[in-house]
Amino acid sequence: MARVKHTPASLGGPSRRIPKSTQLPASRRQKNAAEGEPQTPLTEGRKKRRYRPGSVALREIRHFQKTFNLLIPAAPFIRCVKQITNEFSREVSRWTPEAMVALQEAAEDLLVHLFEDGMLCAIHAKRITLMKKDFELARRLGGIGRPW
Repeated sequence: MARVKHTPASLGGPSRRIPKSTQLPASRRQKNAAEGEPQTPLTEGRKKRRYRPGSVALREIRHFQKTFNLLIPAAPFIRCVKQITNEFSREVSRWTPEAMVALQEAAEDLLVHLFEDGMLCAIHAKRITLMKKDFELARRLGGIGRPW
């Protein structure tokens, strides 16, 4: 049998009609509409587009590399800084906004470079999954954190 290309109903092709036998009675249709269910069981929309694994991640990487705004939300970061400040010194209680922005930029830069170095360690180990030991090795090689 020859293969025939069918056009979808949304592009002007033949529309799909629901046979009368599968339609619901009027009383049940109203009940289903009130509950938020579709009116007929066979009416369904198009399936949501699924991208191949990794393509969305690469698109997000390109997007975030183009942007220059801060990634950590400001309010939780400020609360965290103030909490740490109170633990170490009761004398320092106020921060200027410029100091907070500078601190946040430095913190994000450190985290981004730590992730980059950790990813290089994972790739060196012939893995694509970033693990805790990659971060530990990156910190040790970079001299970040406690002395080993």
